Amino acid sequence: MATQKLYAGAKLRELRTRIGHTQKDFAAKLGVSLPYLNQMENNNRPVSTTVVLALAQEFGLDVTELSEGDSERLVSDMREALADPVFAETLPPLADLRLAASNAPTFAHAFLKLHRNYRQMQERLASLDEALGREDARATPSPWEEVRDFFHYCDNYIDAVDRAAEHFATKQGTHRNIRVAAVATLGNSDVTVEFAETDRLRLYDAAAKKLTLSRRAPAESQTFQLLLQVALIKQDALLEATLDLARFHTAEARAIAKIGLANYFAGAALMPYTKFQQVAAECRHDLEVLAGHFGASIEQVAHRLSTLQRPGSKGIPFFFVRVDQAGTITKRHSATRLQFARFGGACPLWNVHRAFELPGRFLRQLAETPDGVRYISLARDVTKPGGRFGAPVRRYAIALGCEIRHARDLVYADGMDLTTDHAFEPIGISCRICERTTCHQRAVPPLERQLKVDPNLRDVLPYSIE
Repeated sequence: MATQKLYAGAKLRELRTRIGHTQKDFAAKLGVSLPYLNQMENNNRPVSTTVVLALAQEFGLDVTELSEGDSERLVSDMREALADPVFAETLPPLADLRLAASNAPTFAHAFLKLHRNYRQMQERLASLDEALGREDARATPSPWEEVRDFFHYCDNYIDAVDRAAEHFATKQGTHRNIRVAAVATLGNSDVTVEFAETDRLRLYDAAAKKLTLSRRAPAESQTFQLLLQVALIKQDALLEATLDLARFHTAEARAIAKIGLANYFAGAALMPYTKFQQVAAECRHDLEVLAGHFGASIEQVAHRLSTLQRPGSKGIPFFFVRVDQAGTITKRHSATRLQFARFGGACPLWNVHRAFELPGRFLRQLAETPDGVRYISLARDVTKPGGRFGAPVRRYAIALGCEIRHARDLVYADGMDLTTDHAFEPIGISCRICERTTCHQRAVPPLERQLKVDPNLRDVLPYSIE
């Protein structure tokens, strides 16, 4: 396979601006001419190996930050947005999208925000009879989607919060003391902790300084909620500072994001970065071993693996997704080139959907996306019982995976044929942007292709794609 050239003009400009160098000074530090630097910053030339080494030596840059993960994420999101029928007559080629993502990422984000607002306006117009007369009948960004995109474009790694959680955990000497430490920390703030027969997982009475947890919840969920409350009380200044930098548009989005950051702290304290990464490598990312070692759930472990993106100490780039029984994506993150649909569900050929049929089992799949990239995917159902008879039971399926080049570091790849082409199942992202012409599970035609309908022929699909 040919080596892919590295174009990282936007990140070079960002670094130069951050350290306050002119192009002339920056070029001198990198040992290149001013015109050469200008061409690299405008993506007219790839970043050479010499420049990459100079960036590491002169500025201590983690060279993995120059990877195309952010650009690929933007390209995927723009392709999905442009699959909207409103763009059917003016669909730009993929090369143009890549140029926009690499040369003008701010413009690409603005386009995605504009399309999101357009979608919301269309949804409101579709239910105008319900919206008439309501004070909130206006086109505003969905707080949930705004927060989702915040974590999405932070690569699901928040450095300050992650390090604060690791510092809190390591002060206790061992992760096995983390639950006791959380209760003690709350006690130092005059907060009492009680366990009660209640359906509510967590309830904090700020006036009485009393935290009530459900006795019916699993131990790992109780510990997680204790740590979440620690974050809200002891790390409030850090969370608020992080929210200030995010500049959310609504109070609702900021409130949702604060809970998200507190959740992040809880997961990072339960599974501190350095120790968790070490144990994960030793057990070859065995989710059950990690869950037992850190007193966490399978879902918590899988999600934590997808956040190991600390500069200078990155773990395997994983994707992580959670879907409900209707196929709707309720959590998503990808540190790989694989990106998920922003709206709707995931590809039906993906093994995450089969997890509901085989509860309690890990399902393995070798998959290939239309761009030719190959992955190993692990899926399992997740059941969250209510803890009493008659309480609603929530069921999800989660999937965790990485590119096939990392498969040897996963225990789940043992015994699988990683070299035979037919061992890899074809999967996609969204039918509207999937280029596969003969997929038997296609729901709608791809917008980029012409259709041919023959009334005398009925194949797998009622049309052919030219």
